[in-house]
Amino acid sequence: MFTIRKSEERGHVQYSWLDTRHSFSFGSYYDAGFMGFRNLRVINEDKITASRGFPTHGHQDMEIITYMISGELEHKDSMGNHDVIRPGEIQHMSAGTGIQHSEYNASDLKEAHLLQIWIEPLKNGIKPKYSQKLVRDVIESGKLVLMAAPEGKGGTLTMHADALLYMGILEEKQKIEHQLESYQHAWLQMVRGELLLDSCVLQAGDGLAISEENALKLSAIKSSEFLLFELS
Repeated sequence: MFTIRKSEERGHVQYSWLDTRHSFSFGSYYDAGFMGFRNLRVINEDKITASRGFPTHGHQDMEIITYMISGELEHKDSMGNHDVIRPGEIQHMSAGTGIQHSEYNASDLKEAHLLQIWIEPLKNGIKPKYSQKLVRDVIESGKLVLMAAPEGKGGTLTMHADALLYMGILEEKQKIEHQLESYQHAWLQMVRGELLLDSCVLQAGDGLAISEENALKLSAIKSSEFLLFELS
């Protein structure tokens, strides 16, 4: 079963420094039909003006992943981490018992474009954790790469959530088949391009909720980049 969440149907909030679109209910945007999908709670697509960003604020009991599309994001947190996230890198935080952090566009000239993702943890009250890794060197066109997974599942990053996060890049006319062996539900989030899954045509910003399927057959109409979440 497939349910498409078209890009233009997402929640949209515009500030002087932030253009943000919400796949699920978030902040001032509420949609009773899209409160999340399984344990995937937030997918926000943010475009942040040069030198602007989110001042210090707190999170608790959530697995948070930042995926850079373009530009640079400067991160500082209460654990003493201070990093700049760039395309080709992925950042993960287990907020656990509580973490304070800020996020600012690290450029004085260019926009920062990113996805911020929240996944509900397996359990609350864990010790906060931060990690950031370069993944560009493991990305291969025509294959799905496991970016984040629970401990022992072999992902590039370890998260405390019952989920798997894959990244995929398909060049035009490339095809791939993926077996949903670990979990019975999935969410596909398009970053760029145009992709065909069964009879669903997906473009940049579109999401697709997937249930009761054993295998996914993906074909790139145009060169495409996407994230695939397998969910409990």
